[in-house]
Amino acid sequence: MKRIAAFVAAMLLLTAGTWAQDGKGIYNKYSDNEEVSAVYISSSMFKLMGKVPNMQLSDGNSMNLGSIIKNLNSMYLLDCEDPDLCKEIKSDVNKFISKYDFDLLMEIKDKGEVVRIYTSGNEKTVTQFIMTASEYDAFTFICLDGTMSRADLEKAIAKATQNME
Repeated sequence: MKRIAAFVAAMLLLTAGTWAQDGKGIYNKYSDNEEVSAVYISSSMFKLMGKVPNMQLSDGNSMNLGSIIKNLNSMYLLDCEDPDLCKEIKSDVNKFISKYDFDLLMEIKDKGEVVRIYTSGNEKTVTQFIMTASEYDAFTFICLDGTMSRADLEKAIAKATQNME
């Protein structure tokens, strides 16, 4: 679980900004619920974060995420541990993913936890990034919106996950 939490933290810094209106709609629907932890980050904050040159990874290596972060528009994060509410959020997220043209970029399964990363865009550019993490009765949803180089994003994800095995 610590590895997954580290991965989620890396992804938050790595990307940021979430999707279009439906991502915002999911966030707005659940963010005021007392059973849900919610985080929103604006494009202004990403521009500030984009000026930070390097991020230190847990393995001691550093990674420059400025080119990715400064082009993000928004990020929405929902985290829930209420089993019934998790099912409802997960259902809404799955409807959103299936409604639009998202590709499954990566899936990680480890001791009952499943992490999935989806992207939308074209061969060169990612315009939306979604990550979900499910573990027993918990669910986390992260959605980023912006214009990210697909090559840069994939390199950063590969570097952030290379020591997770």
